[in-house]
Amino acid sequence: MNDQADRALLEALADGRWHSGEDLARMLGVTRAAVWKRLKKLERFPGVALERAPSRGYRLTSPLELLMPERIRAHLSPSAAARIGAMEVHLQVDSTNARAQRLAPTETNRCVVVLAEHQTAGRGRRGRRWHSPLGGGLWFSLAWRFDLPLADLGGLSLAVGAVVASVLEEEGLEGHVLKWPNDVLFDGRKLAGILVEASGEAGGPCLAVVGIGINLRLDEASARSIDQPWIDLEQVMAAPPARNRLAGRMVQGVVEGCLRYGDSGLSSFLEVWRRRDGFRGRPVRLEGAGGGVRSGLCLGVDADGALLLETGSGVERHHAGELSLRGGGDE
Repeated sequence: MNDQADRALLEALADGRWHSGEDLARMLGVTRAAVWKRLKKLERFPGVALERAPSRGYRLTSPLELLMPERIRAHLSPSAAARIGAMEVHLQVDSTNARAQRLAPTETNRCVVVLAEHQTAGRGRRGRRWHSPLGGGLWFSLAWRFDLPLADLGGLSLAVGAVVASVLEEEGLEGHVLKWPNDVLFDGRKLAGILVEASGEAGGPCLAVVGIGINLRLDEASARSIDQPWIDLEQVMAAPPARNRLAGRMVQGVVEGCLRYGDSGLSSFLEVWRRRDGFRGRPVRLEGAGGGVRSGLCLGVDADGALLLETGSGVERHHAGELSLRGGGDE
C-alpha cells in the first residue's frame, strides 16, 4: 500500500463526516475511480469500517484520531525530547519492535520511538500475536541503549509496567492492576501489554527494545480474534485520553523510566509495582516455558523482580513463566 496516499485519505475521512467522491478525488489529485479503489484497500485494514450513500459519498462509521509526531512531541518535556534521536509514525508496519530494532541508537541514554496505526505482525510475550486494529489502541516501541550489563535488564519489564500503570492513573484511570511480569489488567481482563527484548554484550552496553500495546477502542470484528479476556479504555473511562496525548505521556514516562532504571535499577519502581500487584496474597498457578506447572501462594516480587511463590516445600523464586489465578481467571 502507498502509506502516504492512504494516510492522506484517512486524514480526510477522520472526522467521521460525509465526503463526496468528487471532493476526495480533488484533494488527492486522482480520479474518482482511483478514490474508490483506494477506499476498497483501506477497508482491508482491521478496524476500518466505511459507509457509502448515494449523493452523500463516504464516511468512517466512527471518527478517528490519527497519531501525529508534532502532537505527540507537544506532550514531551524538552529534556525527554532531547533523548529521542528519531520518532516515526507509520500507518502500517510489520512490528514496531522490529522497526525500532532496525533503527537502534548507537549512543547510550538515547532512544528511537516507532508508533504505528496498525501492525501486521505485532508480537506479545511467548510468541503470541498482538492484535492491533487501525486506530483501536496505542502501539509503539522505544529502543533505548543502556550503559549496563545485559543481566541487569532482568527487571526492566516490571519497571516499564509500573510506568504504564502510573501514567494511566495520572490520566484518570482507577482500579487497574499489574500482572507479573508485564501486563496491566482491569477487572481480570487485559488492558495493556509490554514486551521487552534485550541484546548486547554481557558486560554492556546493551539495547532494550520496549514494546507497549494499550487497548483504547477495539472494534467487534478485531476483538473476536483475541484469544484471552480483554478490555479497552473506552469501556472503563468516562473520558479516555486523546491518542496523541496518551502517546506523548507514555513516551515521556518510558524515557524518564529508562533514565531512572539506568541509575538505580528496579528499586525505585518497586513501591508502585507492589501497590498495583493484583496477585500478591492469592493462590496462583505458574506455567513454565517447558510446560511444567507450579502452584502456591503468590508473595509478590523480590528486589530483583523475581516472582515469589510459597509452596509446600518452601518459598521459590521464578524469573519466567505464565501466571494465572488458581481455580479461576486472571485478575
